[in-house]
Amino acid sequence: MKKINHFINGEEYISKSNRFGDVFNPALGEKIADVSFANDKDVGVAIASAKAAFTSWSSTPPLTRSRIMFKFKELLLRDMDMLAAQVTEEHGKVLSDAVGSVTRGMEVVEFMCGVPHLIKGEFSENVGRNIDSWSMRQPLGICVGITPFNFPAMVPMWMFVVAIACGNCFILKPSEKDPSLLITLGNLLKEAGLPDGVFNVVNGDKEAVDNLITHPDVSAVSFVGSTPIAEYIYHTSSKHNKRVQALGGAKNHMIIMPDADLDQVADGLMGAGYGSAGERCMALSVAVAVGGIGDALIEKLQPRVQALKVGPGNDPEVEMGPLISAAHLSKVKSYVDSGISDGASLLVDGRDISLQGYEKGYFLGGCLFDNVTSDMQIYKEEIFGPVLSVVRSDNFDSALNLVNDHEFGNGVTIYTRDGDTARAFSNQCQIGMVGINVPIPVPMAFHSFGGWKRSLFGDHAMHGMEGIRFFTKLKTVTSRWPNGIRSGAEFIMPTMK
Repeated sequence: MKKINHFINGEEYISKSNRFGDVFNPALGEKIADVSFANDKDVGVAIASAKAAFTSWSSTPPLTRSRIMFKFKELLLRDMDMLAAQVTEEHGKVLSDAVGSVTRGMEVVEFMCGVPHLIKGEFSENVGRNIDSWSMRQPLGICVGITPFNFPAMVPMWMFVVAIACGNCFILKPSEKDPSLLITLGNLLKEAGLPDGVFNVVNGDKEAVDNLITHPDVSAVSFVGSTPIAEYIYHTSSKHNKRVQALGGAKNHMIIMPDADLDQVADGLMGAGYGSAGERCMALSVAVAVGGIGDALIEKLQPRVQALKVGPGNDPEVEMGPLISAAHLSKVKSYVDSGISDGASLLVDGRDISLQGYEKGYFLGGCLFDNVTSDMQIYKEEIFGPVLSVVRSDNFDSALNLVNDHEFGNGVTIYTRDGDTARAFSNQCQIGMVGINVPIPVPMAFHSFGGWKRSLFGDHAMHGMEGIRFFTKLKTVTSRWPNGIRSGAEFIMPTMK
């Protein structure tokens, strides 16, 4: 059985903890590896490695760091197929989606290739008589990232790429469900020229997490996951004087106005609702049909959900792969049961899907509910699976209220041909990321990713300039020099004395 260890100080590190987790191929439903779970001693080794590397790395010129980022991007392009295959094997998403997820991570690498410009400070001459003042952004020290299973390449790169390009050292605790890729990325960073100890990977569970987020040598913690855990990470890390960004759950709505192009709407809902089996924090899980457009929407959508091609992610004909685990499959099915018992109309039921040769896989077909109301569990909670709920709304104001009254504020989109409606919605919705006729409004790397309300704990969103502000601290210098002794003119070439 394959053993997945840790990556510390530029090489494989084997723990003596004798605690392991199981890694599965979700399409086959079979265990494919053991992943080592770190203890406090292993975490201490990783922190000591990062601490030893920080003095040199933080004083490395930003241009040198930029050149390592350029090389890292080149290696990601070289190995793209291999990286995507690793994602598909342990997560299950289709290969094209896996390639897209690695690419979105690589876009942050491209953005941080410009780090010499991005961390430039500001200068003011004569803030007082003969007094100048300037600011600079400097690295924090040792930063920690704790990442989810659904994007084993993209989300970690949103964190560690920004952190190390800004001069920090980084320790990543990836999901124990699909950890192999991060060891691969560690080796690619080393091949790109990153010094040992600057990037480390510590695998494990809550024991490793708690040791990392409470350690006195850790300066900042970045997290993506469910809201209850995000809140725990935020409060625990803050209590131990860490800077924290903790991104939590979501319940993303699509508002469909009566003038919307329903072909575009159906395309958007299929991709954003069922892509990656709904295991995305930006998945659209609620379609709000405004006015009388609901019946026409269902007529467009229902046959497409029924025809959804489900199977192993490495099959190029497949549109949706399996869920991550048997436990998660059971949980998502229980949400479907809940929707039925609460009175919603289940138009497409994907619970009984069976695939020849993959009978043990964690597959669920697309599920489609109509007549869902805001008091139902399937509306209120994040399902994180291929379950789409259609809610009927009388008018624009009631649709807007649905969005604003929900506890989550991660992403939302509106489909309409009317610019005034789109402008009013984007201005008035209490959501961090908004799309207008765009199904998944994930900002590009040079903007920032983050929700509102209980979708984000902390003051800073991820990547873009927000990410740079999070992973650096501001220093402002005010300077005045006494008048020197000025002599007369010199007519010789100035030389060093």
